[in-house]
Amino acid sequence: MKKVNSDVAYDYIRKKIISGEYAPGNPLMTESLSSEIKVSRTPVREALYKLKGEGLVSISPRLGASVKKMDVKEFRETCELRLALEGHAAGLAAVNHSQADLREIRFALEAMRELTERIIAGKDETNFIDDLVREDVRFHVGIMTAANNDLMKREILRLNMVNRLMIGPLNIRQPAKTKAETDENRRRVLASHEEIYEAIARGDAGAAREAMEQHIQDIVEKTLHLISGSGRSETRQLSEEELAYSG
Repeated sequence: MKKVNSDVAYDYIRKKIISGEYAPGNPLMTESLSSEIKVSRTPVREALYKLKGEGLVSISPRLGASVKKMDVKEFRETCELRLALEGHAAGLAAVNHSQADLREIRFALEAMRELTERIIAGKDETNFIDDLVREDVRFHVGIMTAANNDLMKREILRLNMVNRLMIGPLNIRQPAKTKAETDENRRRVLASHEEIYEAIARGDAGAAREAMEQHIQDIVEKTLHLISGSGRSETRQLSEEELAYSG
């Protein structure tokens, strides 16, 4: 079935935002978008309001539409909501998972363990970072799927996408670390994933929820610490390691 014009406009603008081509704060002019996408203004306006509902676009009566920007307060609040939902999802996964769900989570964890060991053993981690990010995403999405709550899963994914996209324009230099310090942190991160998996596997909803909440809280606190240490009131782009947690 051929897509209606509003769907075409929505897909086009959303992809531009996700790719970073339309950065936070970038104006979204209906007339220019209409010409660019080759549709009339009405479907562009419909697409912009749909994206506003997803948290990707801001619309002001005076200023018009723009890609949404997120300040530290909103970033913190969004993270707190994500923490609550993902923690609860982990608890549900411990109760509702099937054996197929558990296998998917375990396979992702085993791949993360192997990649982490390769990174620690080698001098150059760049060949493995993308794979590690992918497996971490599989791990978290596997847990959301195992929770068997589609509405919760969609909202967690939406929050993750908004967080990931809205902090893109700034790059805050992180404190230099030795390889030994970085390797030790990677071991802690892997241990955190293992704790979550083991709790889900044994059906311990309380432990799974607490482990997931701690896992996410650690990365949120680290991110906010880097933001506050930068002296900026805005958010920044996540590191590769932090992006992996966004699921």
